Amino acid sequence: MPLKWSQNWVNSPYYHIIYSQKNDDTAELFIDNRCSNLKPTKKVKIVDIAFWRGGQAIYFNKKSYGVTGTDISLSTINFASAFKNNTLHFYVHDTRRLIYINYFYVAICLFNRFGNLKRGKDHLSALVSLRKSLSKDGLLVLDYINSEKITEQYTGQEAKHLDGISFNISKKVLDRQPIKTISFEHKNKDYYFQEERKAFHQVEFKRLFHLSGLSILNIFGDYNLYTI
Repeated sequence: MPLKWSQNWVNSPYYHIIYSQKNDDTAELFIDNRCSNLKPTKKVKIVDIAFWRGGQAIYFNKKSYGVTGTDISLSTINFASAFKNNTLHFYVHDTRRLIYINYFYVAICLFNRFGNLKRGKDHLSALVSLRKSLSKDGLLVLDYINSEKITEQYTGQEAKHLDGISFNISKKVLDRQPIKTISFEHKNKDYYFQEERKAFHQVEFKRLFHLSGLSILNIFGDYNLYTI
């Protein structure tokens, strides 16, 4: 997915309408389990990468951690900024660019958002920037789809009726890449968007992590931290 396309979609009001019912319970379960597993002290700094309206960053902050939330969408940042405080900050930021050096103890990227980047070198650039932003013993927590399963199950169509708009959504896999198509009509104008994410397999992640200077400590199969 070209970065310009991604910016156009996530900055549109329709992106936030269609995901307005997104449930943060899953993310909170994952955060609770990771905090229990990692046991970070309250003094550590956390960065939430490419968040959805700041939900995870806000939840981390409620646990008394200092949190920085970043996203490439200005509308997302504007929405989340209503919740900022002395220990919770939000910035428009491109994940491929370096934001801080040796600063964060935990960098977290949930809900497959790492896959919004299109080219392999973009993913590598993002990982290198994240690695440089972490402290010496820092950790990257990356949540991503199980590509082996998703390529078998990612099909079907559905309709969502939200805010007076009928969204038609279809899913398919093309060349091992999950693609979601969203089409609708609003105010006598037709709209068409696609969400594409790279279907990384475990061996590809291992290669990217090695090239970026990161090491894999654990691989979990679900948000309850089932080890695979």
